[in-house]
Amino acid sequence: MYALINGRIFTGEKTIFNRVVIIEEKKIKEIVKSEDLDRLYPDIEKKNVNGNLIAPAFIDLQLNGCGGVLVNDDLSAGTFEIMNETNIKYGCTLYTPTLITCADDKIESALQAMEEIEDLESLGVLGLHIEGPYISVDKKGTHREDLIRVLSDEIIEKISKSKTTILTLAPENAKAEHIETLVKGGVKVALGHTNAAYEEVMEKKPYGITMATHLYNTMSPFTHREPGVVGAVFDSKDIKAGIIVDGFHCHYAAVRIAKELLGENLYLVTDAASPAGTDMTEFMFEGKRCFHRDGQLRNEDGALAGSVLTMIQGVKNLVEYVGVSLEEALRMASLYPAKAVEIDNRYGRIAIGYTADLVILDEKIDLTDVIVRGESRR
Repeated sequence: MYALINGRIFTGEKTIFNRVVIIEEKKIKEIVKSEDLDRLYPDIEKKNVNGNLIAPAFIDLQLNGCGGVLVNDDLSAGTFEIMNETNIKYGCTLYTPTLITCADDKIESALQAMEEIEDLESLGVLGLHIEGPYISVDKKGTHREDLIRVLSDEIIEKISKSKTTILTLAPENAKAEHIETLVKGGVKVALGHTNAAYEEVMEKKPYGITMATHLYNTMSPFTHREPGVVGAVFDSKDIKAGIIVDGFHCHYAAVRIAKELLGENLYLVTDAASPAGTDMTEFMFEGKRCFHRDGQLRNEDGALAGSVLTMIQGVKNLVEYVGVSLEEALRMASLYPAKAVEIDNRYGRIAIGYTADLVILDEKIDLTDVIVRGESRR
């Protein structure tokens, strides 16, 4: 047991002062007044954060790879360990490894690999995010067109019974009963890589679509006569959308507009690929050669192929370029993604009983420490 002292605490809801966070093993035991610490815990170890901000650690719900590895190349505990260690450097302690469009046998192998890993959360893994192949050819992005296909009853049953947290699909290519099967199995269904009309989204949404993958990108845009998928997200009160705030995937003004319209239903994702956190200049992504140039990842056709964004840089971009308050940027990186996948009863807040996954930030929003399940990693 130890106490984090001399820090401001952002609880996930608000910033409080003159308080101390008590951590016991992997959990937050208590938050007490500074003047009561010695009386309540006379022999406790004290760790001074020197006036910096203590906040919940970040959660990334779309991560293809980082640290030189890619989920599509090798979905294994070894890959997850590398991704987790890379993420921790940037304040992210929980993520959904994202498998993009590939053949059914690779999907089934991924589902089996997830089953064989007993303690996923020790590797920072919340569950699998399957992005495609049940998407629109017209909005394929960097996904391989030859592997895009419609859902089958057999694969849906397997996914619904697996350790899959999110499935991204195009609603125009999905049956309502397939969406229902996924949702009954505990899988969150997200709109993404879709060319659906507004009406097509609204027709399928009641069957359990609650999320949207990388808002604006690879989805039919908003226009005044056809609101498209973007318009359907904006017009809904119950779709939670991820957004990539790297300055390349979306204009910062577009992020600001989305934030105004969606409020707490908008959360930060990176959509990062293997070069993130490294100096790699090129990589292969499901058979396509991709290049890292000027902070962007693009395939040989010029399409964006993920990002090299980190969660801490996304938080900084939200504050500096979008004009979001630091508190709200931190919610977009922690509490709101936790709410999107319904784990906000144990992550995304600094509160009694919550997992002690924390970041310590200085006045420049630079990380001075990352605490993972109660253990300092700096």
